[in-house]
Amino acid sequence: MKNLPNILTVSRIFMVLIFVAMATLAEPYYFGKSQTQMYLLRWIAYVMVILAGLTDLLDGYLARKFNIVSDFGALMDPLADKIFVTGTMLMAIEFELMPAFIAVLVLCREFMVTGLRTLAAKKQVVISADRWGKLKTALQMVMLAIAGFAWVMDGGVAYLHDAKWFGIRLWYIWLTYLWSIVLITVLSGAGYFVKYRSLFLPEKGKAEER
Repeated sequence: MKNLPNILTVSRIFMVLIFVAMATLAEPYYFGKSQTQMYLLRWIAYVMVILAGLTDLLDGYLARKFNIVSDFGALMDPLADKIFVTGTMLMAIEFELMPAFIAVLVLCREFMVTGLRTLAAKKQVVISADRWGKLKTALQMVMLAIAGFAWVMDGGVAYLHDAKWFGIRLWYIWLTYLWSIVLITVLSGAGYFVKYRSLFLPEKGKAEER
């Protein structure tokens, strides 16, 4: 049991790599595949990335529930998260499912918060995910599910524009989610830096002495 969170973390990295490979190969200019083969590869890629997202939730839950903490997990879990976010965002851009600036914002936030956590660790301060960070992660998972399903259906863009969910064009739902992610990403990232500003700003007394 004590190794299960670490196993899930490592499996997330391999699932993301499988997702990228299958998604890349599921294009008509590779090997002259038939529509059936393309759909099969897309479904494999979609299932892999959904499972990878679920392991992100599950390993953290198990680590908290059973109080399982290890140096390996502390190192690999944030790295696996960054690989997951980077891989999925880049593939979404490649298939024109989102504009690049959204991926840039999300990735900048991820790496800046990682840097802040690294600084906090040096000062023996633990920065845990707050409700804004959890909301951001939840929105990313929903975005991934919608974009992935649209991509499986017809490559992405056409399905997003034409399909309707509950009488509403999917494109409007998609845009709402994208802008929600941008807003929550900026707010959650800024919140960490405001809350833990004492980690990187000089204390008032020391600043006056200088």
